[in-house]
Amino acid sequence: MPETSQIIYTKIDEAPALATHSLLPILRAFTKGSGIELESWDISLTGRIIANFPENLTDEQKVPDYLAMSGALTLEPSANIIKLPNISASIPQLKAAIKELQEKGYDIPDYPDDPATDQQRELFQRFSRVLGSAVNPVLREGNSDRRSAISVKEHGKRNPHRMMRDWPEVSKSRVAHMTSGDFYGTEQALTIAEAGTGAIEFVSRDGRTNVLKTGIPFTASEIIDCAVMNVKELRAFYAEEMEKAK
Repeated sequence: MPETSQIIYTKIDEAPALATHSLLPILRAFTKGSGIELESWDISLTGRIIANFPENLTDEQKVPDYLAMSGALTLEPSANIIKLPNISASIPQLKAAIKELQEKGYDIPDYPDDPATDQQRELFQRFSRVLGSAVNPVLREGNSDRRSAISVKEHGKRNPHRMMRDWPEVSKSRVAHMTSGDFYGTEQALTIAEAGTGAIEFVSRDGRTNVLKTGIPFTASEIIDCAVMNVKELRAFYAEEMEKAK
């Protein structure tokens, strides 16, 4: 057994990043002298961009590919990774991050919206690796089982919450739900046969296609899921239930 146990605490973006500045020092203070070391690994959007485009950067600007390192670490039985919520990076967010890095002196190439050459297509593929929820498929190689432990379930059965009781027959309250046209009724799932990238497109009634997002990375055997809410059916449901409630 090593004298020091290591816990990886991921560095990310936006609100969780702000919370980290407050919480991480507290965690380090509590674990000081306990043999537990909290190490911060940068898997933020800018961190992933820098790690994927090191060729024109100075040694001081380069950073390790912590996302790849995290993926390798999940295969180790001793791995301990605290993964904070990370942004599902869109193309506008990617472009904003690239611009910010360029303004700070980082020689990062521009994102090619419509790749026409081999070089642009290569850049497009490399940028695709940092778009969307690029972190989740990597870290899910570890234990992503979210089921409650048996002991927790048994405790809940033996000690039910005080609100968990039979519904009184005299109650005038009722629970209503849509029977079609909602997220449950329209859900579709698909298993990806081969690794690659995909896009989200909106097709209007007149047949025009508007590309909302591109470069979404998919791995082989990954399951993607989609559902929509039918506004017309939702409004009809509201009207019907409000009439019943009168």
